[in-house]
Amino acid sequence: METRQSPESIGDNVALAGSWTHRLARPLIRPLVGTAVKPNHITTLRVLTALAACIALASGNRSGEIWGGAIWVLSAFLDRADGELARIGGQTSDWGHLYDYWSDVSSNALFFVAIGIGLRDSSLGWWAIPMGLVSCAAVAATSILAEELEKRDGSGEKAFSGVGDFDADDVFYLFGPVAWLGWLLPFLVGTTISATVVAVVTWWRLQRMLKPSS
Repeated sequence: METRQSPESIGDNVALAGSWTHRLARPLIRPLVGTAVKPNHITTLRVLTALAACIALASGNRSGEIWGGAIWVLSAFLDRADGELARIGGQTSDWGHLYDYWSDVSSNALFFVAIGIGLRDSSLGWWAIPMGLVSCAAVAATSILAEELEKRDGSGEKAFSGVGDFDADDVFYLFGPVAWLGWLLPFLVGTTISATVVAVVTWWRLQRMLKPSS
């Protein structure tokens, strides 16, 4: 259970913070500490920008890809900013964690529905839509299974560790450049396969953990 933290523990957590995106977000949101802006406000803005990006990407035109990619990068940054404001402002809560978690799961998964719709007039044809739905389900399933895996493990370690100063979640920033470069079609094909494999592997890891030792 997350509880309101003391300034000392907040300072320790900030000093130990992980990825480059956390370090980038921290000085930008620090002036908001003690103001009327709360972490849940930023989470709500994250959801709204994700929806705006998905609407643009679903349009299926080049302008939509460019604007959708740009708005998506902003949304991914806000995903970091809300957590950082909660930590350094001592505003963590169970409700805030759940709101942030489900906002991220739904936003990240919806991205693939949007690009599937947007690619309906590509060489994939209408197959792009079910591929987007499969990718959506696989990404959501992986997030949910990974959360359960981390809870069961109890070590505080992430189900998917990053490399160096990059968290595994930082991969979502790449969705923007993929859209700008016009690579959404191969990206969707690759994700339909790879995300499904990752979801199955994560489920298998969880089953191994739940299996009683002999």
